[in-house]
Amino acid sequence: MEHIHRIKYQSQLYELPYAVVYSRRKTCAISISADAKITLRLPLGTSDSQIRRLLLDKQGWIITHYLDAVKQRENRPVSDLTQAQRTALEKRYIEAARSYFPKRVSYFLPLTGGSFERITIRGQKTRWGSCSAKGTLSFNWRLMLAPPAVLDYVVVHELCHLTHMDHSRAFWALVESVCPDYRTHRKWLKEHGHELVL
Repeated sequence: MEHIHRIKYQSQLYELPYAVVYSRRKTCAISISADAKITLRLPLGTSDSQIRRLLLDKQGWIITHYLDAVKQRENRPVSDLTQAQRTALEKRYIEAARSYFPKRVSYFLPLTGGSFERITIRGQKTRWGSCSAKGTLSFNWRLMLAPPAVLDYVVVHELCHLTHMDHSRAFWALVESVCPDYRTHRKWLKEHGHELVL
Protein backbone atom coordinates (compact mmCIF):
# COMPACT_ATOMS: atom_id res chain seq x y z
CA MET A 1 0.00 0.00 0.00
CA GLU A 2 1.33 3.40 -1.00
CA HIS A 3 1.16 6.33 1.40
CA ILE A 4 1.62 10.05 0.80
CA HIS A 5 3.72 12.46 2.84
CA ARG A 6 3.27 16.18 2.12
CA ILE A 7 6.28 18.47 2.54
CA LYS A 8 6.48 22.19 1.95
CA TYR A 9 9.96 23.12 0.77
CA GLN A 10 11.10 26.49 -0.58
CA SER A 11 7.48 27.66 -0.93
CA GLN A 12 6.55 24.56 -2.94
CA LEU A 13 4.34 21.70 -1.77
CA TYR A 14 5.57 18.19 -2.56
CA GLU A 15 3.46 15.05 -2.28
CA LEU A 16 5.92 12.23 -1.74
CA PRO A 17 4.70 8.63 -2.09
CA TYR A 18 6.31 6.14 0.25
CA ALA A 19 6.08 2.45 1.08
CA VAL A 20 6.21 0.89 4.54
CA VAL A 21 7.97 -2.40 5.29
CA TYR A 22 7.51 -3.96 8.74
CA SER A 23 9.92 -6.52 10.16
CA ARG A 24 11.46 -7.71 13.43
CA ARG A 25 14.06 -4.95 13.29
CA LYS A 26 14.50 -2.80 16.41
CA THR A 27 15.00 0.60 14.81
CA CYS A 28 13.29 2.76 12.19
CA ALA A 29 15.03 3.57 8.91
CA ILE A 30 14.24 5.58 5.80
CA SER A 31 15.78 4.83 2.41
CA ILE A 32 15.45 6.55 -0.95
CA SER A 33 16.34 4.48 -3.99
CA ALA A 34 18.05 5.64 -7.16
CA ASP A 35 14.57 5.77 -8.70
CA ALA A 36 13.46 8.20 -5.97
CA LYS A 37 11.29 5.61 -4.23
CA ILE A 38 10.94 6.26 -0.49
CA THR A 39 10.74 3.27 1.85
CA LEU A 40 10.19 3.27 5.61
CA ARG A 41 11.54 0.14 7.32
CA LEU A 42 9.88 -0.16 10.70
CA PRO A 43 9.64 -2.51 13.67
CA LEU A 44 6.44 -4.51 13.99
CA GLY A 45 3.83 -2.58 15.95
CA THR A 46 5.02 0.91 14.99
CA SER A 47 2.02 3.21 15.41
CA ASP A 48 0.72 5.80 12.95
CA SER A 49 1.69 8.58 15.36
CA GLN A 50 5.26 7.23 15.54
CA ILE A 51 5.40 7.18 11.75
CA ARG A 52 4.19 10.77 11.55
CA ARG A 53 6.83 11.79 14.12
CA LEU A 54 9.56 10.01 12.16
CA LEU A 55 8.54 11.73 8.93
CA LEU A 56 8.42 15.10 10.66
CA ASP A 57 11.80 14.66 12.37
CA LYS A 58 13.48 13.55 9.13
CA GLN A 59 11.64 15.94 6.84
CA GLY A 60 14.72 17.95 5.82
CA TRP A 61 16.72 14.82 5.06
CA ILE A 62 13.85 13.28 3.09
CA ILE A 63 13.22 16.21 0.77
CA THR A 64 16.92 16.87 0.16
CA HIS A 65 17.72 13.27 -0.77
CA TYR A 66 14.45 12.83 -2.68
CA LEU A 67 15.18 15.83 -4.90
CA ASP A 68 18.77 14.60 -5.39
CA ALA A 69 17.45 11.20 -6.49
CA VAL A 70 14.96 12.80 -8.89
CA LYS A 71 17.75 14.91 -10.42
CA GLN A 72 20.02 11.89 -10.82
CA ARG A 73 17.19 9.88 -12.37
CA GLU A 74 16.57 12.63 -14.92
CA ASN A 75 20.28 12.86 -15.75
CA ARG A 76 20.82 9.11 -16.00
CA PRO A 77 22.46 8.12 -19.30
CA VAL A 78 20.14 6.56 -21.86
CA SER A 79 21.54 3.35 -23.32
CA ASP A 80 21.20 2.60 -27.03
CA LEU A 81 21.79 -1.12 -26.48
CA THR A 82 19.07 -3.58 -27.39
CA GLN A 83 17.68 -5.74 -24.60
CA ALA A 84 19.51 -8.77 -26.04
CA GLN A 85 22.81 -6.87 -26.09
CA ARG A 86 22.28 -5.59 -22.56
CA THR A 87 21.47 -9.09 -21.29
CA ALA A 88 24.55 -10.58 -22.96
CA LEU A 89 26.82 -7.85 -21.59
CA GLU A 90 25.34 -8.15 -18.13
CA LYS A 91 26.01 -11.89 -18.16
CA ARG A 92 29.65 -11.29 -19.09
CA TYR A 93 30.10 -8.67 -16.36
CA ILE A 94 28.54 -10.97 -13.77
CA GLU A 95 30.90 -13.79 -14.78
CA ALA A 96 33.86 -11.40 -14.55
CA ALA A 97 32.67 -10.18 -11.14
CA ARG A 98 32.47 -13.75 -9.82
CA SER A 99 36.14 -14.15 -10.66
CA TYR A 100 37.38 -10.67 -9.73
CA PHE A 101 35.75 -9.99 -6.36
CA PRO A 102 37.20 -13.10 -4.63
CA LYS A 103 40.67 -11.96 -5.73
CA ARG A 104 40.18 -8.51 -4.20
CA VAL A 105 38.73 -10.03 -1.02
CA SER A 106 41.77 -12.32 -0.73
CA TYR A 107 44.06 -9.34 -1.20
CA PHE A 108 42.46 -7.16 1.48
CA LEU A 109 41.38 -9.77 4.05
CA PRO A 110 44.83 -9.99 5.73
CA LEU A 111 44.66 -6.21 6.20
CA THR A 112 41.13 -6.05 7.63
CA GLY A 113 40.98 -9.29 9.61
CA GLY A 114 37.90 -11.39 10.16
CA SER A 115 36.62 -14.43 8.29
CA PHE A 116 33.73 -15.04 5.91
CA GLU A 117 31.68 -17.96 4.66
CA ARG A 118 31.04 -17.11 1.03
CA ILE A 119 30.83 -14.40 -1.62
CA THR A 120 27.74 -13.72 -3.73
CA ILE A 121 27.34 -11.43 -6.73
CA ARG A 122 24.08 -9.55 -7.03
CA GLY A 123 22.52 -6.77 -9.08
CA GLN A 124 20.74 -4.55 -6.57
CA LYS A 125 19.71 -1.10 -7.72
CA THR A 126 20.55 0.68 -4.48
CA ARG A 127 23.19 -1.36 -2.63
CA TRP A 128 26.82 -1.80 -3.61
CA GLY A 129 27.67 -4.41 -1.05
CA SER A 130 26.62 -6.07 2.17
CA CYS A 131 27.95 -8.33 4.91
CA SER A 132 25.58 -10.63 6.77
CA ALA A 133 25.90 -11.71 10.37
CA LYS A 134 26.64 -15.22 9.08
CA GLY A 135 29.64 -13.98 7.12
CA THR A 136 28.19 -13.79 3.60
CA LEU A 137 29.74 -11.02 1.52
CA SER A 138 27.60 -9.70 -1.32
CA PHE A 139 28.79 -7.35 -4.04
CA ASN A 140 27.01 -5.57 -6.87
CA TRP A 141 28.34 -6.61 -10.27
CA ARG A 142 27.80 -3.04 -11.52
CA LEU A 143 30.90 -2.06 -9.54
CA MET A 144 32.82 -3.64 -12.42
CA LEU A 145 31.84 -0.48 -14.33
CA ALA A 146 33.33 1.78 -11.64
CA PRO A 147 36.96 2.90 -11.23
CA PRO A 148 39.00 0.05 -9.65
CA ALA A 149 39.76 2.13 -6.55
CA VAL A 150 36.04 2.61 -5.94
CA LEU A 151 35.41 -1.13 -6.24
CA ASP A 152 38.25 -1.77 -3.80
CA TYR A 153 36.73 0.69 -1.32
CA VAL A 154 33.46 -1.26 -1.31
CA VAL A 155 35.37 -4.51 -0.78
CA VAL A 156 37.27 -3.01 2.15
CA HIS A 157 34.05 -1.52 3.57
CA GLU A 158 32.30 -4.89 3.65
CA LEU A 159 35.36 -6.75 4.94
CA CYS A 160 35.59 -4.32 7.86
CA HIS A 161 32.04 -5.30 8.77
CA LEU A 162 33.37 -8.78 9.55
CA THR A 163 35.00 -7.15 12.58
CA HIS A 164 32.57 -4.29 13.24
CA MET A 165 28.93 -4.95 12.31
CA ASP A 166 28.09 -1.26 12.54
CA HIS A 167 29.30 2.13 11.35
CA SER A 168 31.02 3.08 14.59
CA ARG A 169 34.20 5.14 14.91
CA ALA A 170 36.14 1.91 15.23
CA PHE A 171 34.66 0.68 11.96
CA TRP A 172 35.58 3.83 10.02
CA ALA A 173 39.04 3.87 11.62
CA LEU A 174 39.64 0.36 10.29
CA VAL A 175 38.36 1.33 6.84
CA GLU A 176 40.68 4.35 6.80
CA SER A 177 43.69 2.31 7.92
CA VAL A 178 43.32 0.15 4.81
CA CYS A 179 41.79 2.71 2.43
CA PRO A 180 42.97 6.21 3.43
CA ASP A 181 41.07 7.85 0.52
CA TYR A 182 37.76 6.13 1.30
CA ARG A 183 35.90 9.45 1.59
CA THR A 184 36.79 10.29 -2.01
CA HIS A 185 35.55 6.91 -3.26
CA ARG A 186 32.37 7.06 -1.18
CA LYS A 187 31.67 10.54 -2.59
CA TRP A 188 32.26 9.27 -6.13
CA LEU A 189 29.72 6.50 -5.65
CA LYS A 190 27.15 8.93 -4.28
CA GLU A 191 27.61 11.30 -7.21
CA HIS A 192 28.16 8.83 -10.06
CA GLY A 193 26.69 5.50 -8.90
CA HIS A 194 23.56 6.10 -10.99
CA GLU A 195 25.76 6.15 -14.09
CA LEU A 196 26.86 2.52 -13.62
CA VAL A 197 24.34 1.13 -16.06
CA LEU A 198 24.58 -0.69 -19.39
